[in-house]
Amino acid sequence: MIKRILDLNTSDIYKMSKNEIIQSIRAAEGRTVVSEVVGVYPPLYGDVSNVELVCAFGADIVLLNFYDVNNPQVLGLPIEKGKKVVSEIKRLTGRFVGINLEPVDLDAELVEKRVELPNGRLATPENVKKAIEHGIDMVVLTGNPKTGVTNKKIVDSIKEIRDKVGNDIIIISGKMHGAGSIHESGGGIIDEKTIVEFIEAGSDIILLPAPGTVPGMTTQYAKMLIDVIHKYGALAMTTIGTSQEGADENTIKTIALNSKMAGADMHHIGDAGFTGVAIPENIMAYSIAIRGKRHTYRRMARSVNR
Repeated sequence: MIKRILDLNTSDIYKMSKNEIIQSIRAAEGRTVVSEVVGVYPPLYGDVSNVELVCAFGADIVLLNFYDVNNPQVLGLPIEKGKKVVSEIKRLTGRFVGINLEPVDLDAELVEKRVELPNGRLATPENVKKAIEHGIDMVVLTGNPKTGVTNKKIVDSIKEIRDKVGNDIIIISGKMHGAGSIHESGGGIIDEKTIVEFIEAGSDIILLPAPGTVPGMTTQYAKMLIDVIHKYGALAMTTIGTSQEGADENTIKTIALNSKMAGADMHHIGDAGFTGVAIPENIMAYSIAIRGKRHTYRRMARSVNR
């Protein structure tokens, strides 16, 4: 019998297959919290890494932004650099770990000057193979600001990764904001056609901006898109990628409840509340809004030795 992700212990994360992880998220019925962390930034509180911090405040999954598979680094851990970084995160937190990789479209028309990325952060099959070797459980094909990631390039990357890497890793795909693209912003970031293309290309989970985080993304529109995602057998992850992870708690609770009403299976909170990490209290506020104090406090208090 598959456990809900909020009930997993440390030993579970080392033995679950890709499909079992997905079923564990599905079994949680919209109560899975994903917290994004920029590991190359110094810890907020000195001798405790930001990945440990977000897990202490209720995160079920750690998503590493700016993770370079050729130069792995998460500051504040006992092991800060190298291929053992991910296993160290899992040892200390008992959580699944994902990374962002970016399908940059060099032909995209941008609003601002393009940010050039190191090779180890690009969404290529070679980089996904390295991520698997490091112990990564899922890759998120998305775009940071000014990078020029487009939905077309995301589709191409999904196909190429599935063709050359196979089915050994969870793929999450979609954009949290425009990523600099002139033609894909606001309510035009994602639509039904794009969702179907992502899923048919091989994506397991579809990412879309949470209601209220980009112009035009209403609860009704998000629900319509999530209904399509579920119709095609995939899961949906709503995201806060617009620095609202640094807003007041009432804003966080509103986004959380609207995302749950829209049907989200996973709830992502971004990394810009402070530098490289959400405001910890907002992670807890989000968690309490979608699953109450009982499950939030259990998640916060559970020892990694259990």
